[in-house]
Amino acid sequence: MQEEMKSLQENHTYDLVKLPKGKRSLKNKWVYKLKTGETSSNPRFRARLVVMGFNQKKGDDFEEIFSPVVKMFSIRVVFGLAASLDLEVEQLDVKTPFLHGDLEEEIYMDQPEGFEVKGKEDLVCILRKSLYGLKQAPRQ
Repeated sequence: MQEEMKSLQENHTYDLVKLPKGKRSLKNKWVYKLKTGETSSNPRFRARLVVMGFNQKKGDDFEEIFSPVVKMFSIRVVFGLAASLDLEVEQLDVKTPFLHGDLEEEIYMDQPEGFEVKGKEDLVCILRKSLYGLKQAPRQ
C-alpha cells in the first residue's frame, strides 16, 4: 500500500480540497493481489487503490466511456514496416497504466483508508488523473 500511495503522490493523481456544495465524493477501497513472478520464486503482494466507479452517474461524473482498440491488422502493418525498413521494435511495460490519463471531469473521492491526512479528515480528493475503477479510466 505504501508503494501504491507513493506512486499516486509522484504522479500528482489527486489534491485534497473541500467538497463543493451539490457534489458527492466516490468511495474507494484497497484491492490486494498475490503476484507470482515467473523468474522469481518469491511471491509478492500488490495493493491497488480502486474507486467504486459503479456509483458514477452519466452526465455528472462522465460523458464518454468508449475506449479505442488497436486491430491486429494495424500491429501487423507496424511489424511489417519495421522488418522491411530494418527498424527495431521495443516493448514497454507500464506499472501504472491507468494512472497516467488526465481527467476532464471534476471527480471527488474520499481519502484512501489508512492514509487520511491528520487534521484534514474533512477534506476529499479531487482526482487529477485517472484511477482504477472509474468508468472513463480505459478511455483516458
